[in-house]
Amino acid sequence: MSNKELPPVPERLPAPVVDSHTHMDACGAVTAEDVRAMVDRAEAAGVTRVVTVADDLAAARWAAEASTWDERVFAAVAVHPTRTKDFGEAERSEVERLAGQTRVVAVGETGLDYYWDYSPHDAQQEAFRWHIDLAKRLGKTLMIHDRDAHEDVLRILAEEGAPERVVFHCFSGDADFARRCLDAGHVLSFAGTVTFRNARDLREAAVLAPAGQYLVETDAPFLTPHPFRGRPNEPYCTAYTVRHLAEVRGESVETVADAVRQAAEHVFQLPSVT
Repeated sequence: MSNKELPPVPERLPAPVVDSHTHMDACGAVTAEDVRAMVDRAEAAGVTRVVTVADDLAAARWAAEASTWDERVFAAVAVHPTRTKDFGEAERSEVERLAGQTRVVAVGETGLDYYWDYSPHDAQQEAFRWHIDLAKRLGKTLMIHDRDAHEDVLRILAEEGAPERVVFHCFSGDADFARRCLDAGHVLSFAGTVTFRNARDLREAAVLAPAGQYLVETDAPFLTPHPFRGRPNEPYCTAYTVRHLAEVRGESVETVADAVRQAAEHVFQLPSVT
């Protein structure tokens, strides 16, 4: 298998799960047929629903539309913190319009990114505060991108008053930060990074999270789980991370899968399935 090939579709999970954060457009999906084929592959692995996430306005428009093409697809819309340098009234109006749509289940991904130097910190923080307010006004989940900005993210959430449901997408903190987020009632979403060999801190955080406060995601096409790190990613690879989390937590795969599904249904207000 070359580094450009997708990993094999794994054995179907014993219970259905949700990929709580993926970028189907960045995975190559363009048409409704592409979306259906991608979710068909996911369903073959037991990943029966996905939340496709936007990071700019074009992606937001696509995600909102794609969520109407297949009942297994939902959307989240926002402007990514690295793109908030020019986040004006026109952009805000468009995000708000899209976020109000029925199948858009979250405002995200929004937050702070101090790793890249694409947008000034003050512009990011102002946009983050606006997205927090939008999520509260619409009663939607807030999906947070937090890279090298833990303290400011928690500070701003506290200052603004967090929405009822907050997800830390691709959680990247250690056990101490995880405990602080969990104590605040937030939900941690673990990507393929938790399977990486050097991810001891993430695994410690994953053990701390009780059922109801952790999700699993791919962040596809990025962060493909071990042992396929560096290869393209798709929603079906959620199944690899679920199995790894079960091993780390000392629980059955079915227990973890059920917990992930139930948490996703609550966090994103999805219809309950078994």
